[in-house]
Amino acid sequence: MKHFPFRRIAVTLLFLISIPLSAQDYFFKDKAPFDSNIPSPEEFLGYPIGHQHTRHDLIVAYLEKLAELSDRASIEIYGKTHEKRKLVMLTVSTPENLSNLENIKRDHLRFVDPNDNPTNYNDVPIFVQLGYNVHGNEPSSSEAAMLTAYTMVASNSSEVMNYLNNAIIFIDPTINPDGRDRHTQWANQFKANQLVSDGSDAEHNEAWPRGRTNHYWFDLNRDWLLAVHPESQGKLNWYHKWYPNVVTDFHEMGTRSHYFFEPMKPIGSKDPIMPKENYTTLNDIFATYFVEALDDIGSLYYTKESFDGTYPGYGSSYPDLQGALALLFEQASSRGHLQETHYGTISFPFTIRNQYKSSIATVKAAVENKGTLREYQQDFFKSAINVGAPSGYAAYEFGDAYDMNRNRAFVDFLLKHKIDVYKRDNKYVVPLKQPQRRMVQTMFETYRQYSDSVFYDASAWSVANFYNLKYKGLFRFNTSGEPLASIDKSEVVPVPKSSYSYILDWDDYYAPSALYYMQSKGLKVEVAFKPFSVMTTAGLKSFNYGSVLIPVSLQNESPEEVLKIVNEAKAKFNVPIFGTKTGFSNSGIDLGSNNFRAVKKPKVALLIGDGVSSYEAGEVWHLLDTRVHMPVSKIQMRSFRNANLDKYNTLVMVSGSYSQLDSMQVKRLSNWASKGNTLVTIGRASQWAINKKLVKEKLTKKPKSKDSTKVTKRLPYVDASEHLGRERVGGAIFEVDLDITHPLGFGYRSDKLPVYKNNNVFIAPSKNAYATVAKYTDKPHIDGFISEKNLDIFLKPSASLIVSPMGRGRAVLFADNPNFRGAWYGTNRLFINSLFLGSQISIPRPR
Repeated sequence: MKHFPFRRIAVTLLFLISIPLSAQDYFFKDKAPFDSNIPSPEEFLGYPIGHQHTRHDLIVAYLEKLAELSDRASIEIYGKTHEKRKLVMLTVSTPENLSNLENIKRDHLRFVDPNDNPTNYNDVPIFVQLGYNVHGNEPSSSEAAMLTAYTMVASNSSEVMNYLNNAIIFIDPTINPDGRDRHTQWANQFKANQLVSDGSDAEHNEAWPRGRTNHYWFDLNRDWLLAVHPESQGKLNWYHKWYPNVVTDFHEMGTRSHYFFEPMKPIGSKDPIMPKENYTTLNDIFATYFVEALDDIGSLYYTKESFDGTYPGYGSSYPDLQGALALLFEQASSRGHLQETHYGTISFPFTIRNQYKSSIATVKAAVENKGTLREYQQDFFKSAINVGAPSGYAAYEFGDAYDMNRNRAFVDFLLKHKIDVYKRDNKYVVPLKQPQRRMVQTMFETYRQYSDSVFYDASAWSVANFYNLKYKGLFRFNTSGEPLASIDKSEVVPVPKSSYSYILDWDDYYAPSALYYMQSKGLKVEVAFKPFSVMTTAGLKSFNYGSVLIPVSLQNESPEEVLKIVNEAKAKFNVPIFGTKTGFSNSGIDLGSNNFRAVKKPKVALLIGDGVSSYEAGEVWHLLDTRVHMPVSKIQMRSFRNANLDKYNTLVMVSGSYSQLDSMQVKRLSNWASKGNTLVTIGRASQWAINKKLVKEKLTKKPKSKDSTKVTKRLPYVDASEHLGRERVGGAIFEVDLDITHPLGFGYRSDKLPVYKNNNVFIAPSKNAYATVAKYTDKPHIDGFISEKNLDIFLKPSASLIVSPMGRGRAVLFADNPNFRGAWYGTNRLFINSLFLGSQISIPRPR
């Protein structure tokens, strides 16, 4: 691999604010001549690019028109969003390349196959994937996508023809259409004929939840790895068919900035399993092209000062794990059409032009370095087979004997990333010697030491811990047989009819979904507060805490209708349900015991709006809506005063400031809970509840120094952000000791549980001996960065989960986030238990 030194960058003054008379000249005068039969974006849309924000359907329509009119382009739909908008990919090259695309693809994929040895690095067109607008309210890049598509399809310049001859260019114009259209509607509806550059104007200040996120308010630029949403699942499916060599990730940042492109900060932490050539050699090569392009138009920019590539789930990092070069671009945002900054005004067309110029420069760099890129990708996948993991393991083994649906979910997740998984009896085995070896490491390995202590995002991503799947490394593994092609879906066998009762095993991930379905159909259910074993229609079975009893004789429906509903629930969610013909247990409590308690159907409200974390609110909404199949009433903060809380038995408050709730509303909330209802708080909402004295709990405080003469040490001003940043818990995994006899712990078999913490909320254990449901263990640190101060002084002495009395009701206080990014299957149950079983929790009070 050749090394190319990075040229030092000299920046020149930028600024240009308005569009010249010819908008086309402003963007791509140097790409003439253009095919007059191909409409420009301005001709198709009826307005100049940058004059207003373009809706996603119009962007798609324009790309469809290009594919219709030109033999240089074809278009495919690779998925749909939650709101059913199309996710499209425009493929652009010469007509000859497109007609021969399947053969070119076959030749390209030979470089990805570690068992193949092609050496014609410069003979195969390079694959470049230009990805735009993953954050919906960072809109400049989708407009640039149309300009780029037009340039590649319509320009007859020798420069562009060279690119088309030597590259297959894939253009994904809008990765997050739902968020983009939310922002587009906002920006256009407040746009005036006389543009208002005042940053206080409504145009520049979106309403909650803003357009950054998708339908469920998730950040899709964190979902490449976790693959929770259809946008990411469709993209991954496309990606693993093509394995592009270069992938772009275009963003916007604060208005007071300029423009950023890689390299990232040299002292920043990097993904420890990535070849260093990615961060140095390749980034440095491409940087010279961006320097040239931006210098040419006088745009200011910077590199090497910020951002890190640690988390492997960005659009600028996931492709790195597939042997590609992923590139991050950050443009100062106009957040509307024109906005004041400390150096003048910044216009929407100006932001678009920088993104467009970087797009063209990316294609140029890829074409002129295609041999280097191909050789790098080939070496990447060959080293996955030929170089062992530092751990020395040959494979990882996992499997939960009690929760088949959680096993299936994790296996399905691994298969989305094309990771080979083998079934061995009741266990699953993932070998490290496979093309996706680095992805296997990503899923299972943990790290606690990094070169930097300040992270742009999460510092922990061992996904096996997300699923609470106990796993171990194997030093030997025989890969005989074929890996799984799909998740193991066993046939759902109907439950035989019982005239006595049915029992739902609460250990299964989807048991709450089945329970809610049966409750919605009118069935009465009871929950076991102690274990038991009983003879069922499938033989003698042992049942854990939380098992759900459906007594036939207590139902209003006929035995036949009860059986029908039970089997519908079993088939819909593939959960273990058994029939019983007797209430007499072989061990433990009998089925008529008072330790079976009737549970009501949850009626859940969620506070949303200004001051509330849209991420965490979206996680709750998504979990209940798509997995539990439970409706949740989303109450805006501005409507809380007039909401009838008596309609709900559970209210969820995620992290937020809640400054809009005055003392009268806090009192109203307390009165509602004291009637026997359940308040569930997460993260900073738990801190808020404690500070407002809704509960008699305390936050963990730093011990006071006994030395009153101690002098504060002077530190360099320039290091302030780094020093203060290291005390932020940006995202790490810790182990807690869980009381599995507590209703919130029902469904767990082990008292050790990984939890995810991305806040600085530390709650002191309750003075009530029965109220602390989960406490951090003596050695809690599993994965990710935490400072010694936070670990020893704040985290170790603290509780992760507490239930505190509020009159006849209770508050469930989560210090950590049990629903993080829709991927924490392992701790979802804690949260779901609070909804179903909260009403049955009474905190014992010693006399």
